Amino acid sequence: MDKYYYYQYISILIATIAFMVWFVWRYSSSRNSICSHNNPKCQPATAAGSTDIIVVGAGVAGSSLAYALAKDGRQVHVIERDLTEPDRIVGELLQPGGYLKLLDLGLEDCVSEIDAQKVFGYALYKEGKSSKLPYPLENFHPDVAGRSFHHGRFIQKLREKVAFLPNVKLEQGTVTSLFEENGTVKGVQYKSKDGQDLTAFAPLTVVCDGCYSNLRRSLCNPKVDVPSCFVGLVLENCELPFSNHGHVILADPSPILFYPISSTEIRCLVDIPGQKVPSISTGEMANYLRTKVAPQIPPELHNAFLASIEKGNIKTMLNRSMPGAPHPTPGALLMGDAFNMRHPLTGGGMTVALSDVLVLRNLLRPVKNLNGTLALCKYLESFYTLRKPLASTINTLAGALYKVFCSSTDLARIEMREACFEYLSLGGIFSIGPVSILSGLNPQPLSLVLHFFAVAIYGLGRLLLPFPSPKRMWIGARLISGASGIIFPIIKEEGIRQMFFPLTVPAYHRAPPVIV
Repeated sequence: MDKYYYYQYISILIATIAFMVWFVWRYSSSRNSICSHNNPKCQPATAAGSTDIIVVGAGVAGSSLAYALAKDGRQVHVIERDLTEPDRIVGELLQPGGYLKLLDLGLEDCVSEIDAQKVFGYALYKEGKSSKLPYPLENFHPDVAGRSFHHGRFIQKLREKVAFLPNVKLEQGTVTSLFEENGTVKGVQYKSKDGQDLTAFAPLTVVCDGCYSNLRRSLCNPKVDVPSCFVGLVLENCELPFSNHGHVILADPSPILFYPISSTEIRCLVDIPGQKVPSISTGEMANYLRTKVAPQIPPELHNAFLASIEKGNIKTMLNRSMPGAPHPTPGALLMGDAFNMRHPLTGGGMTVALSDVLVLRNLLRPVKNLNGTLALCKYLESFYTLRKPLASTINTLAGALYKVFCSSTDLARIEMREACFEYLSLGGIFSIGPVSILSGLNPQPLSLVLHFFAVAIYGLGRLLLPFPSPKRMWIGARLISGASGIIFPIIKEEGIRQMFFPLTVPAYHRAPPVIV
């Protein structure tokens, strides 16, 4: 009997050891097959489960999101293609609404010590006439205003704040693809700074790799439009006609912008419709700026503008617009310019990005464990709806204003442009309403639509009073029709239901699920 139990014991021990060897071999081979699914050279960058969230990109959206999530105790891995200071001619004006978001995130010190300038409103110019449009800041703390600055300095301050947190890994590397398994994003594949092929794993990957994103096609249906191009110059040793204000000149063929980016420098952005611009290298661009643009510049800035052309430091950038059209993917989310862009005329991009960061941070706060991938995906679908009122209002305003502010030979469009200038010049609610929307202080979709058609009706009144004629009545009818043709297609692209009825959200979105 003792020998029987002895052999039984030995058999169980051998079976147990065999099972353990099989399990270790099986786990090891499955991990190797995952890692080599797309790239046989890739290696895991960190142990699975050690990172809660991967953030691709360390621009405005990526850096501020990483900071917000890390402050909430998440382990965050940020991968940025280039950690040197960026040099861009947009992303230099943060509206007051965006500054309030910066305050909510605890990042307001990122606009200090970079010679950022306070901005208190706009000045609008048209054919020698001007109108001052202040931000409605009376009910806010004196520190609340717009901020304008060198884009690269602001980004570096954000990155410094992120890198200081112990639970953030900020790494320079180029993300080549999302790592997917059975339709779920498990992480990213990327090349490190020294050329190694690596894979990073996390329950959630947030893609914020900017307007040139090479990952967005995996997560949305991009419809990128390029309505125009900005030509950027820096003016020195001059003062704006209205200090601490952005200046918009309704020029021919499209607007020209001026705003301070430091105590001694003024940014000038010349909009050129279409995707083709005069060549810089052949001198075509300099000649275009001297002969076509300079005569339309306010006298106070004319000499500095010509001097800037002579220095030759001219840069160009395509202006892109793209409505957010995601297809929800378990394990991944799109944010920033990788997901949604609008014409930069109104300077609303950073306000939208920071607002999106706050929406996502607040959504994730009650979620203790991010590993419930399918439940998390369903829950995070509400992000795309909750962001809509602010984002869509700013997007729609940017697209509509750009079309109205561009010059045209069409009489109805000419009247709409003139009506818009005069409407805003009336002051009171006629300027406070639109400017509060533009500044991100009161982004109400319905208010935007009402003001837009109030401009059209004001234009109609200008035509019909005191005595209407058949020609004027015909132009007025085309003006109303043209206004509808401008704003309604933009609203349709943004999503009518999400924009105007954001509370129509499934119940499981409104109450955080228990994810364990």
